[in-house]
Amino acid sequence: RKRDYEGFLCSLLLPAESRTSAFALRAFNMYPFQIKDSITQKTTGLMRMQFWRDAVEGIYGDNPPHQPVATELWKAVKRHNLTKMWFMKIIDEREKNLDDRAYRNIQELETYAENTQSALLYLTLETLGVRDIHADHAASHIGKAQGIITCLRATPYHCTRRKVFLPMDICMLHGVSQEDFIRGKQEKNMRDVIYDIASQAHIHLEHARSFSKKVPVKAYPAFFCTVALDDYLYNMRKVDFNIFHPSLQKKSTLLPLYLYIRSWKKTY
Repeated sequence: RKRDYEGFLCSLLLPAESRTSAFALRAFNMYPFQIKDSITQKTTGLMRMQFWRDAVEGIYGDNPPHQPVATELWKAVKRHNLTKMWFMKIIDEREKNLDDRAYRNIQELETYAENTQSALLYLTLETLGVRDIHADHAASHIGKAQGIITCLRATPYHCTRRKVFLPMDICMLHGVSQEDFIRGKQEKNMRDVIYDIASQAHIHLEHARSFSKKVPVKAYPAFFCTVALDDYLYNMRKVDFNIFHPSLQKKSTLLPLYLYIRSWKKTY
């Protein structure tokens, strides 16, 4: 609820038998995600990642560590027979990302998103009892869109710490330096960078929806995170892709309502 408010709201809309497991997955996901911002030395981060790698091994060996999230994950794994590989992908990818450097290109950002956000969606589908190629295909695209938008949303925060992770190829294409972002400039070429990156997220969402008729309806609750993604892209268009606009930093008060409407309409 505190660290992943949107994920928390989306999990509330899952069927009762999946909800507790989804909360455990979201809580697990926050640990490797937060490590990067909470350390000053990479070795500390590597040790914490190793704890979670060992924890997952313990969970699958019926010997989870005495840690609340690990205990809940163990129950979720037993309940839904979750695939171990997705947990390991999340940890491995977050570990690779401990190196503080920008993505070289949009494909590198998409790979990161696939191995973290999409992997989390694959696990969420498993809690719903969905193992379907079309649902996985949708999850892949939605996860990539989510990873791209998360990168955009975090940009103002990262800039305050003199860091920029936006894909370098797109920045170079528009003649924008990392220093331009750190200074919080409002030039048109900077908005063009954000537009190009946001457009890629939009394309992934459209792809995911293009075969929604083939995706089992049972899988839809896993994909309600698209509501928050649509909302952010809409708000970004309203401020002409100015990533530093104060309105983009606020929590959406209408998000619970939008989520309820989407769940009622049974679409994603």
